[in-house]
Amino acid sequence: MSLEVSIDRDLCMGSGNCVYEAPGVFDLDEDQISFVVDVDAAPEDTVLDAARKCPTRAISVHRDGVKLV
Repeated sequence: MSLEVSIDRDLCMGSGNCVYEAPGVFDLDEDQISFVVDVDAAPEDTVLDAARKCPTRAISVHRDGVKLV
């Protein structure tokens, strides 16, 4: 089963770390807040690393209801 990725817009500060780490998975909107473009655009490990590198911990990653990050 694929990963479920969500972003807490209230926590996101728009650092762009996720976009740098996993381009195609994440992007920044016009307010410089991250959003998910395509979870399958990068390998799972890359998505998990991007979430771990979020300075505000705004990114959550789940699989089958279990939180991975």
